[in-house]
Amino acid sequence: MNHPLFAGFDPASAERAIDSEIFSRTPDGDHGAKMRRVGDALARLGNPQRHLRIVHVTGTNGKTSTSRMIESLLRAHGLRTGLFTSPHLTTFRERIQIDGQPLPQESLAALWERVAPVVAAVDASSLHQGGSRMSFFEILTVLGFAAYADAGVDVAVIEVGIGGARDATNHGSGEVAVLTPMAEDHSDYFVGGVAGVAAEKSGIIKPGATVVSALQPALAEDIIRAAVAKADAAVRWEGIHHELVSRRADAAGQCVTLRTMGGSHAEVLVPLHGDFQAQNALVALAAVEAFLERLAGSDTPVGVLDPAAVARGFAGATSPGRLEVISAAPTVVVDAAHNPHGVQALAGSLHESFGFDSVVGVVAVLADKDWAGILDGLEPVVDRVVVTQTDSPRATPVEELASAAREVWGPDRVTVASTVAEALGVATAMARAAGPESGVLVAGSITLVAAARKVVAREHEAQVRVVPPRLADAGEASTEVVPA
Repeated sequence: MNHPLFAGFDPASAERAIDSEIFSRTPDGDHGAKMRRVGDALARLGNPQRHLRIVHVTGTNGKTSTSRMIESLLRAHGLRTGLFTSPHLTTFRERIQIDGQPLPQESLAALWERVAPVVAAVDASSLHQGGSRMSFFEILTVLGFAAYADAGVDVAVIEVGIGGARDATNHGSGEVAVLTPMAEDHSDYFVGGVAGVAAEKSGIIKPGATVVSALQPALAEDIIRAAVAKADAAVRWEGIHHELVSRRADAAGQCVTLRTMGGSHAEVLVPLHGDFQAQNALVALAAVEAFLERLAGSDTPVGVLDPAAVARGFAGATSPGRLEVISAAPTVVVDAAHNPHGVQALAGSLHESFGFDSVVGVVAVLADKDWAGILDGLEPVVDRVVVTQTDSPRATPVEELASAAREVWGPDRVTVASTVAEALGVATAMARAAGPESGVLVAGSITLVAAARKVVAREHEAQVRVVPPRLADAGEASTEVVPA
C-alpha cells in the first residue's frame, strides 16, 4: 500500500490494524466532553459535516432498517449517498457506506492517514485537561463525516448511535429529522422514562428542519411538538401526513400500499419481513419525499417521488439481522431485537412470515438490557430456549440469564450452552427432532446475531472445498462437499 502509516501492509491487514486501534477505546460518560472532542476533531479537519446535506435518523427501534431504506430510495432517485449506521455485523466499514457499499479498504487507509494525527492531537488535549481519549464511536463519526465530504455525496443518511442531543452525530445539521417509534430503553442513559427518551431524541431537530415522525406515545408526541415549535420546524406525522394503507405478506417479504403527502404508492414490494418493517418503509418514504422536496426548492411534495424509483429503491433494500434467514434445514432466523419493544414487534411477525409449528430459541442478552422484558416477550413464540452468552464484555453471564429464563419457561424447557456455536448446534438438533416445520430463532442481542452469522458462515466454508483437478477431468476443477 502507498500509505506511509501502513508501509508493507496489505489492505486487509491495514483494516485490522485500524479496527484494533479504534475499538480498543471505550465510551466516556461525560457527554459534554465527548461533544467537545468530536467538535475539536471536526474543526481540525475543516468541519466536513458543514458541507453535507443530512437526513438524521433517531428513535428506539427501527433506526437502522429505516436508514437503510431511506438511503436505497434516495440512491434509486439518482443521488450519490452516504449511509452511517451502527453497529456492524462483519466489518466496521459497513458503518460508513458510500453509494450502497462499505467504505473500500484503500479509502479507509487513506482516510485514516489524515484522521489519525487529528485523533492523537485531540487525545493529547483532552488528557491534558484531565479528560479521556476519543471513544470508538466518536472516531467513527468523524471518519464518516470526512468520508462523505471527500466523496462529495449529495446526501448523507446519518443514524444516531444513542439518543440524539448528546450523540456525536449531532454535530451534523439534519435538514430532515426522522423519528422512528420511541419507547423506554437504556435506563442508565435516559432519565424519566419515555419522556426522557423523547426529550433526548428530539434534540436532533434543527432550526427550520422538516421532521418526519412515526406514531409515538402521547407523552413523546407532546415533547416532540414542543421541540418542533422551539426550532420553528415543520412536522409530518404518521396517521395524518403519511399512512400505511394496506399490507399483504409475501414469500419475498410484503406488498404495501403507502400514502404520503404527494400521493399513494400501491402494491410496492418491500423485501423485508414483519409489520414493523412496513411502518419503517412508510417513514422512510415520507422522509425521502421531504428531502427531495427541499432539494427541489419546492413547497409541495407532489411529483417529487418517481414511482419507478420508489419500486427500485424498496426492491434493493436490505436489513441484515432483522428477521433474516441465515440457514436452512432447519430454517434459522436471526433478529437483532434487544429490548421489549423490539421483541414485541418480532413476536408479532414471526408466525406470519415463517409459519413455524414450533420454535427453538437461542438467546443472549447484554447486561444493560431489560432481561425480563426480553424473555417475557419471547416466551409466547419460543417453545424451548437455549441460553448462551457472546464474547462481548457487556454480556450477561450465561448462568444468570439461564436462571431468569427458567422462571419464564420452566427448567425443563431451558438448556444452557457456553458458546454461540454450541447453542446453535443444540438448537438446530432440537428443531430437526421436532419436525420439518420447526425453526430456530436467534434473538436478544445484536452481538449474538453477529456471532451467529459468523458461525454459520464458518460452517458453510468448512463443508465446501475446491478439489484439485484430476488428469481425467480435462483440467477443470470441481467442488466437493465434505463433512465439517
